[in-house]
Amino acid sequence: MAIESIGRLIIYIGVVMVLVGGFFILVAKVPWFGRLPGDIIYRREGLTIYFPIATMILVSLILTLLLNVVWRR
Repeated sequence: MAIESIGRLIIYIGVVMVLVGGFFILVAKVPWFGRLPGDIIYRREGLTIYFPIATMILVSLILTLLLNVVWRR
């Protein structure tokens, strides 16, 4: 019985990884994603620090809406 639950867990993890990979493939095709007006880029000679504040807020809002729709009972 424990082996069955481990197998199911591995399958669920695989499905989630496929969905996340598909998400990254789609996001790479959107030219403005990661370059929103609230994102901060600090560049100095030999150093670049990137703070994607606006992008993470947008991702958080989208995921919140999707998860509320999916898990609503």
